[in-house]
Amino acid sequence: MPIKLQEILNSLPSIWPENLLPAIQHEIAQNPTSVVVLDDDPTGTQTVHDIPVLTNWNLQAIIDEFERRTPLFYLLTNSRSLPTIRAVDLALEAGANIREASRKTNQAFDIISRSDSTLRGHFPAEVDALAEVLGMEQAVYVIVPFFQEGGRYTINDIHYVRDGQQLIPAANTDFAKDVVFGYSNSDLKCWVEEKTGGRISGSSVQALSIEDIRQKGPDYIAEIIAGFKPGSVCVVNAADYRDLEVATLSLLQAQRKGQRFLFRTAASFVRVRAGMTDRPLLTADKISDSAHAGGLVVVGSHVPKSSQQLDHLLKHGNVQSIEVSVDKILSPDDIDREIRISVEFVDHCLSQGQDVVVYTSRKLKTGRDHERSLSISSRISQGLVKIVRSASIRPRYILAKGGITSSDIATQALGIVRAKVLGQILPGVPVWQSGPESRFPGIPYIVFPGNVGSTDAISKVIQRFKETMSQ
Repeated sequence: MPIKLQEILNSLPSIWPENLLPAIQHEIAQNPTSVVVLDDDPTGTQTVHDIPVLTNWNLQAIIDEFERRTPLFYLLTNSRSLPTIRAVDLALEAGANIREASRKTNQAFDIISRSDSTLRGHFPAEVDALAEVLGMEQAVYVIVPFFQEGGRYTINDIHYVRDGQQLIPAANTDFAKDVVFGYSNSDLKCWVEEKTGGRISGSSVQALSIEDIRQKGPDYIAEIIAGFKPGSVCVVNAADYRDLEVATLSLLQAQRKGQRFLFRTAASFVRVRAGMTDRPLLTADKISDSAHAGGLVVVGSHVPKSSQQLDHLLKHGNVQSIEVSVDKILSPDDIDREIRISVEFVDHCLSQGQDVVVYTSRKLKTGRDHERSLSISSRISQGLVKIVRSASIRPRYILAKGGITSSDIATQALGIVRAKVLGQILPGVPVWQSGPESRFPGIPYIVFPGNVGSTDAISKVIQRFKETMSQ
């Protein structure tokens, strides 16, 4: 049943009183590594700033980062859009290149498999593949889906999704009904058993409780972690960033003593593991492109929150818009004309300095099974890619809504190979600056997760850019 957010937060012990980021930074300085984040869609950069994100994982690209001693970088795999067998092959390839790059540069590394805070993704397949190729079959899998910016909390091993002032057990949300990655358990121990098909029993999964984290602190937690059996699984409970600080410092201390870890986490953990301090939200005037054209918004995500935000934008955002028919995009006879009409409309609006929204029709199309459903999503995304790639006017900024959409726009429409994560314009909404190799070098690219933000969130971002134009 839903529970009141403030009620359960008030029932918990007080957070650990000490700011542990300095201690985490000290541990990192004593044992420097490159933290490599394999991100299964581009929204995972939603808590970090001033770090690179690579859209490929070839050997030379990783060698370059290791030679720079880059402390943290992302590899955008977008594997959530792939069938499991292809996601596994990708993880094997990326892992092999990371291993070889480490050998050639003598640079140590840690691996984080970043995935969805609502538990959708190829688990355990991707992590198993990384363990195999990196020779880490005996590593402890550490699962941390806490994501404060998006309202995701793990309390008493139950993972919750915030809805207004309530917390909903994750398995009772629409996310759990995902046609590809659905699940039936909110208790993460049971979720692990469910996802591993019983290979790992829920009773064997370890858990770091909030009570221990908050009342006993990092030294006690480090002793517990150091005693975990090789190849075991650990769930981290967290309801505040300070909980992550305690857990992360403990993990680093245990790692220094020989324990090995593979991490499957949401975005909040990455920031703490990197020892990165929080930064104020970006303002539109600091990231606005010099172009006088309008901004381009592309919405492909179909999760309910995306549709609600789109509806608000169309009603209140003072933007031009064009709906792209999914039926026509999927029809060989109609796709070319649908794309041509959309491109002409986008170019006209941008050239007039008008913000324009391109969005797919809202009726969700699915296949008979998850692979066919993924194929349909990919074909729809390719239609959006062709529209953006064919537009001749440089937008003032580009905002892409949804994981698959934002990944495909970045890599295929814009040709981004290496971007810089500037920070966030809203909590959980990252902004990239495209590299010189991209179609629009230096353009602000807003990666807007499908399941993040209030109903008026996109409208707020667009309005901020409008205000900078009028100054």
